[in-house]
Amino acid sequence: MLARRRGLVQGDDVKKHRFIPFAVAACLLFHAPAGGAAAPGWLDDYHKAQEEAKASHKLLLLNFTGSDWCGWCIRLDQNVFSQSDFKDYASKNLVLLELDFPRPGGSRWEGQTAELKKQNLDLARQYNVYGFPTLIVLDGNGQKLWQYEGYLQGTELIAQLDKLRKG
Repeated sequence: MLARRRGLVQGDDVKKHRFIPFAVAACLLFHAPAGGAAAPGWLDDYHKAQEEAKASHKLLLLNFTGSDWCGWCIRLDQNVFSQSDFKDYASKNLVLLELDFPRPGGSRWEGQTAELKKQNLDLARQYNVYGFPTLIVLDGNGQKLWQYEGYLQGTELIAQLDKLRKG
């Protein structure tokens, strides 16, 4: 409006300039990567994660989640996994593996390959996962050390992981 009053922009140009933010937003929306990939800092390939845990002498944390529909899973991600104290602890001591079971038909579901869906389902069966979120800790050799179903505060989770790490 100010530009029009000063004679810098003609009437039709203002309409074009108003369109630019909407065009940029649409481009970002439609060019955003498809869902299905693990959250930043998390792997989604079990074998790769296991190899990394063994080579680095770290524990492997498996996070069985319904990332786009499970309220407690979303809360765990926002209040624990996304916090700097957990990220700092994890970078030094853990290999993180996200095993996601997104809502069928959703963008994360559509973004998952058939192999990834099969891997996640097979691991859920192997470890008797019946609810979300479920956290499982494995040592570098793949031995299950701990399993927890439900939400856990960040300080409690780090304390439990530290106890497992120290033996």
